This record gives sequence, structure tokens and C-alpha cells, in this order.
Amino acid sequence: MIYGGIFELARKRQKILELEDQMSQSGFWSDQKNAQSVSKKFSNLKTQVEFWDKLEQDLVDMREVVEMLKDNPDQKFEKELEQKLANAVKQYESARITTFFSGKHDNRDAIVSIHSGAGGLDAQGWAQMLFRMYQRYVEAKNFKISVLDQNRDPEGGIKSATFEITGPFAFGYLKSEAGVHRLIRLSPFNPAHTRETSFALVEVLPVLESREQLQLNEKDLKIETSTASGHGGQSVNTTYSAVRITHIPTGIKVSIQNERSQRQNKEVALKVLAARLKHVEEERAEKEKKEIRGEFHSAEWGNQIRSYTLHPYKLVKDHRTNHEETDADSVLDGNIDVFVEKYLEQTANPKK
Repeated sequence: MIYGGIFELARKRQKILELEDQMSQSGFWSDQKNAQSVSKKFSNLKTQVEFWDKLEQDLVDMREVVEMLKDNPDQKFEKELEQKLANAVKQYESARITTFFSGKHDNRDAIVSIHSGAGGLDAQGWAQMLFRMYQRYVEAKNFKISVLDQNRDPEGGIKSATFEITGPFAFGYLKSEAGVHRLIRLSPFNPAHTRETSFALVEVLPVLESREQLQLNEKDLKIETSTASGHGGQSVNTTYSAVRITHIPTGIKVSIQNERSQRQNKEVALKVLAARLKHVEEERAEKEKKEIRGEFHSAEWGNQIRSYTLHPYKLVKDHRTNHEETDADSVLDGNIDVFVEKYLEQTANPKK
């Protein structure tokens, strides 16, 4: 039996029993936030265990067919075996990537932010292309995407966008996308259509449970409100519902405007701010460890993780794994699973 990560089936089965017992206790649903968190963990664990149990049963069935073929060669049985094998391989390949999910936050939902770099409309257009790429990617996985904030330019593209991804192991999948993404193409924004290089920064954070969030001191927060762009094509809302919160000690800012009330926007902004501060805290601890080992390198704009070349040829290359894909259009249409898998495999086996 393969072990580690998702394959720790005995431990996961025991955890399912514990959660079932917890969910059957009287008064369990009186605390809605805790109940939803526990129910989500239960559902994720049950889905994982049921998948591998089914795959194991398929393998047992295939062994039985093989034994039958030894004594009674039959074309019908051969076709049955081929079909079962094909189904098992398909299921395994689709779930193989989850075997690399062993990180502290891999099973969490994710908050993704995209920020356009220097370069005006070209960079903003690139940020919008990335936004669309991730929308297509998560929708194909039947994940839910909720836009929390968008700063659009009337002339085209987006300066920044923040959205929440809800689904099994959303952060585990998306964490590979954190970093600088570079685009090389003929610019559609100038008459000469010159070859331009654009950059965008992608930030990926796990959604923390309330008990894990940092306790924020109100004295450390600067809270500002303003009118927000309306829903459904409206020009503006009539109330000051958009919220921007600045964490004074660190200078970290979070702006949220997509909810319909100031209270809702404030709650979402505080959630995002807490996730960012937690991330900064964990990054600082990791940096100290790497400095001790002599492995630390600063993450700057020049250190892009992936390049997307659309002219004079088409190529998408990940600079961490050196994996390349020539079908750039397919990648930009959301087919990034191979990049995600290569990254997760490398981080799970760093010496390979």
C-alpha cells in the first residue's frame, strides 16, 4: 500500500468516525460556523476514502477477469478487462495530483489576487487574461468562484482583482500559481502592434478558519469607505459600501466592494487581511529557516515563475520545473493541470 498524504486511509477512516460522532452530538448545529467547517472536513475525507475504495474494488474485479481468462480465453472478457483497466487508469490519473496534498493548508479554500505590473494597458490586459484563465480552470473542476473585488480600467483590462475559490483542496491546487507571470506578445493596444513584455503578480492565500485568524487590534486598523461600482452594470451604489482597510504596522491594504453592504464588505476585507497577515507571519518564519540553511532568495518582479510567449512562436514555460507546453491557447483557456501537477510533484520530491 502506498502511504503518505491522501493514502493514509486508516487514519482518514478513523477521522471520519470521529467527525460523525461529533456531528451527531446534540447542539452541534447551534454553532453554524463550526458546524459548516466540520461538515466540510467530513465531506472531503469521505470523498477521498470512497474514491480509493472504489479504485481498489475495480482492481479486484480486474484480477478476477484475468483469472477467468487463464482458463477460458474469451474475447468478451478481454474487452471487459480493457474497459475496466481504462476506467481505473482514467480515475487514477485524475486523482493522482491529490496525492501530493500534504501541506498545512492544502485542504482549504483559496483567496487569489491578481495585480497588473508596470506597462499600462498591456499589463492590465494581461491581468485580465490570467483572471479568465483561472476562471476557466476552477470552473472545469466544478469549484465555486466569488469575485470579492475588481479594479477595472475604463480603457481596458484590470489593475487588480481578488476572488475566492471554494472547492476540495482549492488552495492545494492554486498555490502553484503564486508569483510573477510574464507575457510576450504583439500589443493590441498600440497602432504599431509592437512586441511587448507584460507582467502580473498572482497572490494565493488559504482561507483560514475563524479560530486560526490573527486577532486584529482595532487601533492598528485604518478603515475607509467610499462608493462602490454597482452590480449588474449599474454605475454606482447610492451608499458608501466599498471598504478599504489598512493595517498600519505593516502597511498592508485590502479593498473590497463586491458585497452589497458596508458590513459585508468589512467582514470580507477583515478575512482577507487576516489571511495576508498570517501568510506574512509564516513567510517570515520560513525565511528565517532558509537563511539558516543558506537557501533564501528574495521574491522580486524579475523572478517570474512562468513565461507565456505568443510571438514570434507559442510556448508556455514554467521556470521552476522547466516544463513546457506549445499549445499556449489551450493553457490560457484554463488547461494548466500539467503545470500544477509538475510543481506539486517537484515540491513533494525536491531532490528529484
